[in-house]
Amino acid sequence: MFAVAIGWQVYALTRDPLALGLVGLCEFAPFVCLVLVGGYVADHVDRRKILLCMWSADALGLGWVCLVTWAHVTAVWPIYLAIGVFGTTRAFWAPSLQALVPNLVPRDEFPRALAVNGTLFQTAVIVGPALGGLLFLLGPDIVFGVCAALFVLIIIVGSGLPPQRALPPPPGSPTTDSRFLDGVRYVLHQRTVLGVISLDLFAVLFGGATALLPIYASDVLHIGPVGLGLLRTAPGVGAALTAGLLTLYPINRHAGTLMFGGVALFGLCTLIFGESRIFIVSLLALFVLGAGDMLSVYIRGILVQLQTPDAIRGRVSAISSMFIGASNELGEFESGVTARWFGAVRAVLLGGTLTLAVVAGWMGLFPELRKLDRLR
Repeated sequence: MFAVAIGWQVYALTRDPLALGLVGLCEFAPFVCLVLVGGYVADHVDRRKILLCMWSADALGLGWVCLVTWAHVTAVWPIYLAIGVFGTTRAFWAPSLQALVPNLVPRDEFPRALAVNGTLFQTAVIVGPALGGLLFLLGPDIVFGVCAALFVLIIIVGSGLPPQRALPPPPGSPTTDSRFLDGVRYVLHQRTVLGVISLDLFAVLFGGATALLPIYASDVLHIGPVGLGLLRTAPGVGAALTAGLLTLYPINRHAGTLMFGGVALFGLCTLIFGESRIFIVSLLALFVLGAGDMLSVYIRGILVQLQTPDAIRGRVSAISSMFIGASNELGEFESGVTARWFGAVRAVLLGGTLTLAVVAGWMGLFPELRKLDRLR
């Protein structure tokens, strides 16, 4: 809801496309600079307290945006300042939240819990922008006020969690719980974790076709803003339905093959979408693309969380968050640059081809991932 409203608000104040790019930069820059610190803190402080403190700061930031909007302030810097706060808090709550979840459910139930979480997240991705757009008709300050109220609700719910401190490493473990770069060392030495994190980075980096959807809707498919809305929701619908199926039928065998298959399906559907000139075909391609992406995200999430000792899970989660954040932001940038150089269609086709090349390369570089059978 916030992303939709803030985009409209900033563009309405500036009428400058670059101002929209600065919105993402104001959040991304502090996040990347501080996320490793956030991971270290998550392994040494009660993770529940970190979440509550950071979410409280987010609620205040949303209240600040609501206030300056209600007061009809025409300057954009107060909004950028609030977004910078959100990027800073995300650097601390994201590693804590990822590290906390495996301790909330029995280990054997974690795959189902991850699938439920994926279903809820994708539902929010689908419903949130639509609801934000409807509330925006009442005024942007209404959207920001509702978002602030929801964050207060999050804080109330989070207060009911038990204390969540990182477990100490087992006796004789080479991993300590005090060194800042232990997470980096662990990822570099655990090839399974390194493989899944880097696969996510490069696959999403090259396969960011969704960043070019406005061009496709306007100049390739000629379907207008309504069609653009449907294209944007299609991957989320495919991902949500896949996550729901994984809740009912968790993956127990052939995990490595299915993970690479999900990324390959993502790349193949990117190629189909790039070549398509028929709206329904493009819509179905994006739907299946979202399903393939959810399948690989599900397996990668289980592998990273369950194969990492709790004592350094915050620091490893920080690295994973940084890679995911970098792949999303840089992937959109890469798509925009290649579209500027070669045109939108060629950029999408190049991205799909490179994604398939990454799958083939990672299957050769990380044979242990390719042969991985059971997740637990």
